[in-house]
Amino acid sequence: MSTLSGNAILFSEMTPSASWEEKFHTWYDHEHIPNRKGLPGFRSAQRYRNTGRDAWLAIYEMDTVQSLSTDAYRVVKERPSETTRWMLDNVTGFTRYTCSQIAERAADSAAALDAPIVYAVWFDVPEERAADFDAWYDQDHVPLLFECEDWRMVRRFNVVSGEPGRYTRLALHYLSDVSALDSDARKRARETPWRARLAAEPWFKGTYDVFVRQGARQILSQ
Repeated sequence: MSTLSGNAILFSEMTPSASWEEKFHTWYDHEHIPNRKGLPGFRSAQRYRNTGRDAWLAIYEMDTVQSLSTDAYRVVKERPSETTRWMLDNVTGFTRYTCSQIAERAADSAAALDAPIVYAVWFDVPEERAADFDAWYDQDHVPLLFECEDWRMVRRFNVVSGEPGRYTRLALHYLSDVSALDSDARKRARETPWRARLAAEPWFKGTYDVFVRQGARQILSQ
């Protein structure tokens, strides 16, 4: 695990109006993220652009999800500036999920963390099927994906809370190039008997998003 990543993330998307998008980015880069610098448990933050819809993502790396329950964080949340209050009242497409990491595979997690592409995969897995789903992902699916040299890292999370979707599992795939999604390795990973068995179950319906990294990672830990 990289010192810039932790055992939990906050995954948050927002969509500004095109008429004030530049103002939104200035606020996010110079106020919203920096206000979390030095907060207990916050390590770093990276922004992304959703390639499938008009949305901007920030992934905050934290020690644990309890990093969002400290008194210091509560002060930041409950005492917003006028600009922050205006932005949060006017953005659309808001998503916010807190997630605890349950698995990671990477040849070099520190380098992979800043891969140019992040592919997010969400599932709502019934509790009684979670063990089989997790075993499939870690033992069958991920090893085949790593036969593609552009697959840099896979991190899997338990979704602790969030909105607006209902999910229990998130996988973040860090890629050197978006072409990895069309690779023979991914095709093979999606054609195994184990996956076919799971895919026949009614709950096996994933939600998929591709994100492109925007700007540099901001370091939040002191």
